[in-house]
Amino acid sequence: MKEILLHQSYRNYFLFTFGINSGLRVSDILPLRVMDVRHAEHLRIREKKTRNTRKIPMTAALRNEIDKYIRGMADSDYLFPSRKGSKPITRETAWKIINDAANICGIEGSIGTHSMRKTFGYHFYQQTKDIAMLQQIFGHSAPSITLRYIGINDDMVDKALKGFSL
Repeated sequence: MKEILLHQSYRNYFLFTFGINSGLRVSDILPLRVMDVRHAEHLRIREKKTRNTRKIPMTAALRNEIDKYIRGMADSDYLFPSRKGSKPITRETAWKIINDAANICGIEGSIGTHSMRKTFGYHFYQQTKDIAMLQQIFGHSAPSITLRYIGINDDMVDKALKGFSL
């Protein structure tokens, strides 16, 4: 999918890369400006949905992509500028970018901007198995919510426990 998005534009590729490497909601990503990420070790955002202020460390992969992407951009520039006017792209435009790329790749089902956040969560959990940390990152109230959110269900638990013994 990254190749499809990169072929469309570097902005589209970076939107996807930023989304899957940050775990943020698209409504919190789109208003970011270059000054919010340049030389920063953490993303500091006030979530639109919850109104909570969050400080999120940037992974090395995300930091590297940001540094490449913002080269030559002014601090006041939006990270995801619209081609129409001086505002960032809308949530609807971001959804269309991600959904169209998924369709081109042959990915079935409902794929959109929230899929980036869920992808981050799923892979974070698969690599770390730390549901408490992921719950904290997402700001969920219970581990069960986080597990359901990333698609870990009873069938997967049954499969994991089949054949387990001490």
